Amino acid sequence: MVLFACQNLYPKPDPQSGGPVNKILAVLSSFVFICATASAQSTEVGDRVVSSAVVLKEIAQIPEYGIPQNLLDKCSCVAVIPSMKKAGFIFGGSYGKGVISCRLEGGTGAWSPPSMIGIGGGSFGLQIGAEATDLVLVIMNLSGLESLLNTSFTLGGDASVAAGPVGRTAAAQTDAFLSARILAYSRSRGLFAGISLKGEVVRADKDANFVLYQKHLEPKTILFHGAPDVPRDGRIFVDELTRISPKRRMDP
Repeated sequence: MVLFACQNLYPKPDPQSGGPVNKILAVLSSFVFICATASAQSTEVGDRVVSSAVVLKEIAQIPEYGIPQNLLDKCSCVAVIPSMKKAGFIFGGSYGKGVISCRLEGGTGAWSPPSMIGIGGGSFGLQIGAEATDLVLVIMNLSGLESLLNTSFTLGGDASVAAGPVGRTAAAQTDAFLSARILAYSRSRGLFAGISLKGEVVRADKDANFVLYQKHLEPKTILFHGAPDVPRDGRIFVDELTRISPKRRMDP
């Protein structure tokens, strides 16, 4: 609706006239269209970051049925994809956009500013329906993933993935899960549960990074070296992640 309104602020020029007024109107119309598009992109990216922060906040509010604290404290990165869409009729598919943050200083420091990501995949089988769910990926081991975070990686292919344990009672049983590089969780009806994800491709969303930071920054730079002038939405996500896991536990 915004783009439609902006496009109709000025009449479309008559290509046969070629007059200076029509040329000015054409330039102004193009300018309004570009501004409206940029505004829509900025809103989407900001909403994505804030929605991811809300998911993090709600993790801490349900410790009995949430992601174990000791896993959050031992992990290297956390990715959040709010409202990931899944739909299918014989052929199925999933698609979502989210953010990822990693611990700076070689995995021992503070949380990095967020880098934008997308996730998607397909499947075949007897299935019908559609749903949206929040997805959280807890990346325990970064070995071999540093370069892939700059482009894309496949869950279960480039990186081993397992359904993560939940709740306080799982804290003493998590050693068996630490062999997996990534632990995956989904959230529906307010509760988090481990989810088996294989074949989903997680990719860097460099266009969204440009929208957020207003400059070209490689995901690897953001995640391992930080970024100057982190916008307010980005700080909201980092602050929430820091609140639920302020320091990495290096003990086994």
